[in-house]
Amino acid sequence: MTVPSSSALDGLELAQRCVEFALDKKALDPVILDLQAISTITDFLVICSAQSEPQLKAIANSVVKSLKDEHGRAPYAVDGFPASQWVVVDYGEVMLHIFHEDKRGVYALEELWSDAKKVPVPQAA
Repeated sequence: MTVPSSSALDGLELAQRCVEFALDKKALDPVILDLQAISTITDFLVICSAQSEPQLKAIANSVVKSLKDEHGRAPYAVDGFPASQWVVVDYGEVMLHIFHEDKRGVYALEELWSDAKKVPVPQAA
C-alpha cells in the first residue's frame, strides 16, 4: 500500500487526527492538552472517554488502524486493555488516553496537567 504524501504529521496534527478518528467511534469529551512548555514526556496529551469496554476497544483500534492506513504512523506502544477501562496509545509526541467514562475522573489527568494549554478539538463529522 502506498502511504499518502501527507503522512508527515506534526504533533498537533497527529493529536487532531487522533481526536477525529476517536470521534468516528463516538468517543466522548475529547481534550487535547499542549504539554510542550511544561513536560518532556510528550508534546500533546489526547484524552477521551468511552461508554463501554467494546467501545473503548473500538476507539483504540480505529485510531491505530486509521493512522497506519492513512499516514503510515504506527504507535510505539499500546498499553492497557478494555477490561482495565483505560488504554494508552503512545505515538511519542502524542499520547492518547482512552478511559471508560466511569474511570476518567478517578485518574483525573486533566487536573494533573491543569497548567497545560487546552487546544481546540476537531468537531465530529
